[in-house]
Formats: sequence, C-alpha cells, structure tokens
Amino acid sequence: MVTGNLGMLHYALDHVYGAFMHRTMMSTPFFSRGWGGAKLEMLERVIKQLFPAVAGQNLPPTLIEPVWRTLWETRTATLREGVFRTPCEEQLLGALPPESHTARVAFLMPKSVPPHKMACIVHLAGTGDHTFERRLRLGGPLMKENIATMVLESPFYGQRRPVLQRGAKLLCVSDLLLLGRATIEEARSLLHWLDSEAGFGKMGVCGLSMGGVHAAMVGSLHPTPVATLPFLSPHSAVVAFCEGILKHGTAWEALREDLAAQKVAMTLEEVRERMRNVLSLTDVTRFPIPKNPNAVIFVAATDDGYIPKHSILELQKAWPGSEVRWVTGGHVSSFILHNDEFRRAIKDSLDRLTWKESPL
Repeated sequence: MVTGNLGMLHYALDHVYGAFMHRTMMSTPFFSRGWGGAKLEMLERVIKQLFPAVAGQNLPPTLIEPVWRTLWETRTATLREGVFRTPCEEQLLGALPPESHTARVAFLMPKSVPPHKMACIVHLAGTGDHTFERRLRLGGPLMKENIATMVLESPFYGQRRPVLQRGAKLLCVSDLLLLGRATIEEARSLLHWLDSEAGFGKMGVCGLSMGGVHAAMVGSLHPTPVATLPFLSPHSAVVAFCEGILKHGTAWEALREDLAAQKVAMTLEEVRERMRNVLSLTDVTRFPIPKNPNAVIFVAATDDGYIPKHSILELQKAWPGSEVRWVTGGHVSSFILHNDEFRRAIKDSLDRLTWKESPL
C-alpha cells in the first residue's frame, strides 16, 4: 500500500512540475509560430530516407575536425571544449538558424590511460537541458572506470538557441524535426571521430527523455556497434506531445490558425491528428535494429507522468535482445535520484561490446 501511494506521489510530482512549466500564462507554449511551412515538407522527405525500407544500408558518418581548447586540467583528468561546423547536408543547413550552424561539445576524460583502453559515451540533451553541467556530473564518476564523457550542446539550445526562441520552447514543429535530425548527424560524426581520430576502444551514446529518443536513433543508424542508452525515453515524440504532459504546453490554436491561413480548415482534434502523423517520423520502432541490440539498455521509471510504460515496451519488442531496467519513481524524481542506475547501465552496456584491436 505504501509503495502504491509513493508511486502516485511520483506521478503527481510530474504533473505538478508539468503544470508549472507548461500550463502557466507566464510560459510560452511550444510551436507558437506554427508548423514551419516548406521546411516541414522538406524535413518529412529527408527523414523518411532514414527508414530501412528506403535506406537499406546506413550512410557513413561525416568526418568532422573539432577545434579544442582546454578548460581545466588536474593530475588525473582534463576537460576540453570543442567546436565544429555541423555536418548536416546543405538543405538541412539552410533550414537551421545561423546560431545553430556551429556545434559545441565538452569532453571530460581521464589522463594516463591510452584511448584504446578507454571507452567514451556521447551524452545528448533532454528537453530544456541548455548547459553541459548536469551531463558532466552524470559522467564524471565514470572516469574511475576509464569511461570518458562527451557532452553535445543541441541545436536550438544553449549558445545555439535562435534569438527569438524563449528557453526550450521551439517556435515551429519543423524545428523539432530539425533539432533531431541535426543532433543525430552530429552525434554520429562525434562517434566516428572518437573511433577513427581519437582511437577509443569502445563508444556509446546516451540521453535522457528527448535525448534518449535521439540516442536510440543514433545507435540504430550508426554503422558499427555502439552502447545505446535511452533513459526515461518514449519510443516517439508523439507520446510526449500528443499523450503526455507536454500536450498542455503546445500551441494547438496557433497550429490551427497556421493551417487556416493556408486555406486548410481543421478542428482542434484534426490538428492533433495531423501532429500525430508528422511526429510519427520520430517513431524509433521504424528505424533499423542496432548492430548489437544486446548493448541497448533502456532505463524507465515505474510511475512516469510523461512516458507511459507501453511506450518503453514497444521499443524493447522492436529491438529483440535489448534490456529494460525499471527504477522506482516518476520522470522528474528519477532524473534527480537515479544517476547511479544510469551509470550502472552505461558500464554494463559497454561491457557487452568487444574491444577494438589495439594499435601496434
């Protein structure tokens, strides 16, 4: 009985937090500028090319050349910041805001260990995670296990945020697809750089919430096996924006008015159905099965007010061999309380990969 009451408390906390963040008059809603017009149509075409029926084989990642500067250094560790031009193809680059053209990463690694005896995890941003700090705190303790941490600043976030955007509230639906597509390409290029240029022995990718959806996509599309760790993540953005708490923070009326301006009359229910159709492009179960599904570990919360259990189980079913681990709590409380479980999953997932051949 106590456990049930505690579960309800975690679930209620998610809804209180969600109401404060997404339902108050002070808060700008998502997609207040509408669908995104021609950008959305272009992105729908580009993303459909990622699905197995079209893609066949994964495209190799683009080689990047980050420029590094050291932020601090101790006897045992170093933290560097790197910048590089986003590797997106020209039509995506043209759609990205200029502020997002340059990608930024933080790179925390132990010293005195050769890279081929180390692993590195690329950490992707959850909704509203504009800085490096939280993800560096998650990855920092893993240095004693010889696991380095690379943190990517998302397009539309942090120093890459467009000047007119308030916080994490993307202006158009097309921005959500663009953020995801660019993040996938940047993360795949970082994994390729860690492999071919830095010489790491194992690589992986993780993310929390929205970052977990992107991590799953990166793990799916990368041409070599990588540890893949979606934390507190749905199988699709449809779950977040059409079923979960974020539906209360979406500018449905503005989306309807945008369609009306194009001489398309829809009820709000029809607008929501159109959103479902567009965001079905983010359904990870439509993506290829990763090269080593045994190295995929999902960590989900028992009483998540943002992500229903069926969403996690759909992913596990789509990727046979993957593992789901449950932590007790809601979306917000698990994000705060269960970092040790996330770290354990990272270590276990990497242990399921084989080391690369060491250089002569």
